[in-house]
Amino acid sequence: MEYQPYTSQMSQKDQTAMWMHNQNNHYHDSDIHSTATSYRGGMNFDQQPGSSIDYTQEQIDNMNQQLSSTRAQRIRAAMFPETLEDPAMDIPPSTQYITGLPTAVQKLSEPSQQLKNAVVDIINYKEDAEITEKAIPELIRLLNDEDPIVVGQTALVIHTLAKKEASRLALTNPQLIHALIHAVSNPKANAETKRGVAGIFQCLAQQKQGLFCIFKSGGIPALVKLLDSPIETVVNYAISTLHSLLLYIEQAKMEILRCGGCHKMVSLLTSSNPKFLAIVTDCLYMLAFNNQEVKLIIESSNGPPQLLQIMELTDYEKLLWTTTRLLRVLSVGTSIKGLIIQKNGIKIFEKYVCNAISEGMETLLHKLIQLLSSTDFVIVSCAVGVLSNLTCNNQFNKMAVVQYNGVNTLINTIVQAEDKEEIIEPAICALRHITSRHPHASDAQNTVRDINGISIIVELLNPSRYSWPIIKSTISLIRNLALSPNNLSALRENDAIPKLAQLLIRSHQELQRQASKMDSNNNNIGFSDILEASIGALHIIAKDPSNRIIIRDLDCIPLFVRLLYLPSVSIQRAAAGVLCELVNDRICAEIIE
Repeated sequence: MEYQPYTSQMSQKDQTAMWMHNQNNHYHDSDIHSTATSYRGGMNFDQQPGSSIDYTQEQIDNMNQQLSSTRAQRIRAAMFPETLEDPAMDIPPSTQYITGLPTAVQKLSEPSQQLKNAVVDIINYKEDAEITEKAIPELIRLLNDEDPIVVGQTALVIHTLAKKEASRLALTNPQLIHALIHAVSNPKANAETKRGVAGIFQCLAQQKQGLFCIFKSGGIPALVKLLDSPIETVVNYAISTLHSLLLYIEQAKMEILRCGGCHKMVSLLTSSNPKFLAIVTDCLYMLAFNNQEVKLIIESSNGPPQLLQIMELTDYEKLLWTTTRLLRVLSVGTSIKGLIIQKNGIKIFEKYVCNAISEGMETLLHKLIQLLSSTDFVIVSCAVGVLSNLTCNNQFNKMAVVQYNGVNTLINTIVQAEDKEEIIEPAICALRHITSRHPHASDAQNTVRDINGISIIVELLNPSRYSWPIIKSTISLIRNLALSPNNLSALRENDAIPKLAQLLIRSHQELQRQASKMDSNNNNIGFSDILEASIGALHIIAKDPSNRIIIRDLDCIPLFVRLLYLPSVSIQRAAAGVLCELVNDRICAEIIE
């Protein structure tokens, strides 16, 4: 006959009474400590006759409920304290017998709070856009208020909203843009209004959709007018927005000229802020290129002497570059050539002739590119290694390699190298360098696509064939290529996304294995670097809606959420970035929630 515990033979009322009696008399385990339930010496059933207590059915039901709910209360109190109806109420005592050690519930409480906060942040991203969109009619009404103070405060509030990416998308609204232009064009507009509106335009200009909305709504005249503001912040915002318009909207040039923007930009050359001057001179370059009228305006406004003075006094490389480029365009005219010579321009140029950006370096780069066609393995290996080093953090060398058809030559070098990693790795590094952070980077990115280089590069994402250093450099190169919107579909068609997802999972698994075994890195490449590079590439690729669907179907989203809790801050930041991009897809947002 199977043994039945004593308690199983008792009625529910008797069990509850026994439990309550034990609670009231504070009985404990015997001297044998155990984490399991102990009956030996655990309770004293020797009661005096007549000492039993009668309980009503309601009391018994309440005690049963308390007995069964204590575990859930402990977990809820530790992991989700905000769900307690009364935070001040007594939390059931811990069942831990050894004091000083955290319980399993306590160990889970911190990560659960972190996960909850991360999900809340992602949900808030979506809610910010929805709330902003609903508030637009009221914001427009306030912008049209007759009180300048109300208008100014409203503009500052909208500027605060525009700093958030989610809200920024909702603010790209033609009616709102018209209201902002009307507010800042009002003669009664105060400093807060001008500062707020200029800041809003600068934030909206960070996206092409916002730029086109500003242009189509007639925002350029208002921006040009803001260049006269005595408030430095307003002028900075305005010139930054105009610079973005010139970069991405061809028709903006004529509109700026029509509003007298060229004259006002030349007058800004007296500023002492080198970063501000770099933007101004770049704007003037884009206006003056292939436009004789603009060149004459700059000359008549005393622009060339001011540009020469900037070159003489500054050591800010970007400003030197934009100023030299503008002077090169202006010097096409005979009159400006004479003016440059008259103002001691030759002596000013002379001190820059012998530095790193010299004609001799151009000749060397050209020769190195030619050597890549050699049939000698050693020559090709050395030449591509030198090119990789020379293009690292050097804008001039990057541009020179692009101009000398270096992209095509490097792709052909990778194809010819087959499995020779001594050639493939520096070639990939050189391509990675010349596809980012210089004025011709977009040309290099598009050239790779035009010569069918993307399929060749994606093939390198094969850990069974190539070393991890090559794969790491290839992932970074793919990220650079994805910066060109035209390349996103090509990357998708060549199965770059599944391969990146596989590398993401593989590197995460290797990190976990190394952490458990204290293993060393393979080939001196940390898998944390591979992981971070993979996340960064997928972040840029996810800007395309079709790519977001593929990433979602590959079941990467749960892993991205888990990566938020790795100790590496850079990986946490990268994971948060890709999740913020994926949340633009409704189904992805539901999965993340």
